[in-house]
Amino acid sequence: MTATGGPDARRILRFWTPLAATWLMMAVEGPFLAAVIARLGDPEIQLAAYGVAFAFALILEAPVIMMMSASTALVKDRESFFELRRFTIGLNGVLTAGMGVLLLPPVFRVVVRQGIGLPGDVADVTWHTLLLLLPWPGAIGYRRFYQGILIAADMTRRVAYGTVARITTMASTALALALTAPEMGGARVAAVALSAGVVAEALATRAMAAGATRRVRKLPGGERLGLRRLAVFYVPLALTSILGLGVQPVVTFFVGHAREALASLAVLPVVSALVFVFRALGLAYQEVVIALAGEDLDGVPALRRFGTVLAIALSTALAAIALTPLAGVWFRGVSGLTPELAALARVPAMVLVPIPALTVWLCLERGILVARRRTAAVTWATAIEVTVIVAVLWIATVPLDMVGAVAAAAALLAGRTASTLWLARRDEVSGSVAGS
Repeated sequence: MTATGGPDARRILRFWTPLAATWLMMAVEGPFLAAVIARLGDPEIQLAAYGVAFAFALILEAPVIMMMSASTALVKDRESFFELRRFTIGLNGVLTAGMGVLLLPPVFRVVVRQGIGLPGDVADVTWHTLLLLLPWPGAIGYRRFYQGILIAADMTRRVAYGTVARITTMASTALALALTAPEMGGARVAAVALSAGVVAEALATRAMAAGATRRVRKLPGGERLGLRRLAVFYVPLALTSILGLGVQPVVTFFVGHAREALASLAVLPVVSALVFVFRALGLAYQEVVIALAGEDLDGVPALRRFGTVLAIALSTALAAIALTPLAGVWFRGVSGLTPELAALARVPAMVLVPIPALTVWLCLERGILVARRRTAAVTWATAIEVTVIVAVLWIATVPLDMVGAVAAAAALLAGRTASTLWLARRDEVSGSVAGS
């Protein structure tokens, strides 16, 4: 602890490192699966189908993504544990049913074939891929609830151990299917591997949280949260994720109607996977801020200093790949793209270099707001981000006729910059701990 009572840099680093390892392992998942897909048959079609299916899976899991933050902040005793668990189970059921509705052929045809405009062969592979991802939202919500309990109990290493189970299961499943059943196609192989991985992680996390769960359930219940208070706290967080991930089909729509559409759809998952490796380390910071900010937010100054160093380091590391010949090594050697697709991927990767730094600063501001239980502002920031993304996408793809992948990268950068600046400015104007 520092002299002011807040955490020192060593404690922040010790708390953050296992969570960062968790996100980093998940970030490696994308490039690994993209590399597997690229080395099987019809890589352009399979990569495009996988990218679209995964985008829809992310949207459908969006409402439960913030469950880890909610569990970290709210589960304090027996009553709050059972209330939030019931809430999580109900939400998981609704989202799984929603994915089932999307998979109904008439609905899927309207949304994907007519809405996005995917060619028939890509749409068929997308449907089968999404079907194999059906366990995804429920498993994600279940494990994030128990991960929050582990974080609140200062057991962040166990969160990382659960992700080891996920990555091990995912990788072994993908490699086994690629070697024994390549006729499945890369997108289907990746979907089976992803589903197996998240189910394994959910079960492992539940088992490792057993001790922390028993301790929480023994604590006498305080003031009941109630469905109304839960909704007031959580709905803005869910909307934040829905808006943030819901923009992915919008991006896909514009890219699908832009110049070099199919090639752009093929490279975007690969570029996104590379950027996510560095962005993920910033995403891990939100729960650190929630847990260590303190009741009086006395930990925020130290968290800001640590976050600033982290932000600079992450974007510098991405720049060392995207702006140097290492980009060719990554996109061609590691990801397995053709020379033409690798050349296309370099430009959006360069545009997105600032994204990891912006993610750290955004998660810092979000974490402070969640710790203060002022979650509505988080939603407003995301709404601004989505609005800017859509506006820039339209300008870039319609009047300017830019290549789809480049237009998407420019829009994503503009949106993230706008939301981060809005939250930082709001923090400063409200006179909170921004300048402490």
